[in-house]
Amino acid sequence: MVNSNANALGILFPNSYDSLVPDLVGERLMASIPFAGRYRMVDFMLSSMVNCGIDNVSLIVRKNYHSLMDHLGSGREWDLTRKNGGLNIVPPFADKSVKVYNGRVEALSNILDFLRSQKEQYVVMSDTNIAANFDFKAMINEHIASGADVTIAYAKEEIPASARQTISTNRGLYYTLKVEDGTVTDIYINPKDEGIQDFSLNIYVVGREFLIEQIHNAFVRGYSYFERDIVAPQLDTLKVHGFLFQGYIARISDMKSYFDENMKLLDDANVDALFSSPVYTKIRDDNPTRYIEGAVVKNIMAADGCVIEGEVENSVLFRGVKIAKGAKVKNCVLMQDTVVGEGACVEYLITDKNVTISADKEVKGTDTFPVYVAKYQVV
Repeated sequence: MVNSNANALGILFPNSYDSLVPDLVGERLMASIPFAGRYRMVDFMLSSMVNCGIDNVSLIVRKNYHSLMDHLGSGREWDLTRKNGGLNIVPPFADKSVKVYNGRVEALSNILDFLRSQKEQYVVMSDTNIAANFDFKAMINEHIASGADVTIAYAKEEIPASARQTISTNRGLYYTLKVEDGTVTDIYINPKDEGIQDFSLNIYVVGREFLIEQIHNAFVRGYSYFERDIVAPQLDTLKVHGFLFQGYIARISDMKSYFDENMKLLDDANVDALFSSPVYTKIRDDNPTRYIEGAVVKNIMAADGCVIEGEVENSVLFRGVKIAKGAKVKNCVLMQDTVVGEGACVEYLITDKNVTISADKEVKGTDTFPVYVAKYQVV
């Protein structure tokens, strides 16, 4: 790990975009959704911060955060067990009806006293619906060199079809940018344009004192969103810099994208790009995956603890998955401790943790609509 301090503190928003994958967040939040065999979504942004020398990271949670606390623990796996700084999980104040924060203004307003007490000069903010190996140090250096008030990370990619087609306004806002010579001159909110866009990653670098002032002023006016209500209206008066990220990105925008992004990791080139720097996660200390005599496997990602006796093709297997003799698994994402019984046949299936597919059962989805089986269900 990189031990040099980046003079920045990190803030992650684990509940952002929970509404995009309601099936997966019934008992967890976006940050703790399992991804890539043995990781959670939070691991990627958190590890990227640690690798860049950010050793003071806060996660502002709102609800369903017990699985996240269990996963992160004291932050030991990320070298964040420290006297000063380290990992800080900020739970909500108790009230009768706990709901997800509408936006970053509401979330950050609850930690203004914490921000005032910190020493770092800069604040890095990110959501957790993106898996990437992000160079935060390069972004901070570019922010300093440009003299910007706010630096926004963006990538050149298409807007997900699910985002363009949705009519609901409660599924979270997304943003594209107009960038001219590194300066953001316009921010478009929930655009419907097709083709490659300068698509915001919702990753920001700002000065700590600047952020405190802006959040205080916005909160007393009843504003909700940092991007929509603070940055966009002040593009004429603030210097807003765009930081182009050209690395590998897995963005979760709905169940189909969750399935697709996992399946893309069956390509070695994508795995190498996503794990170009170490990604840390909670250790389970399982045995290595065992392939019993007669097992047939082709193009799979299997985490530790799996036992495979049947046939598996084009699938991602999380920790402790068991494929019984005679079972056939194809184009599936099977989460931790899923059991596929003897003679069962499954295809285009997403199973949550501890799911059992009974012997001789046949469960098939399609490439455009993979079937999801909830946690602890027996089919």
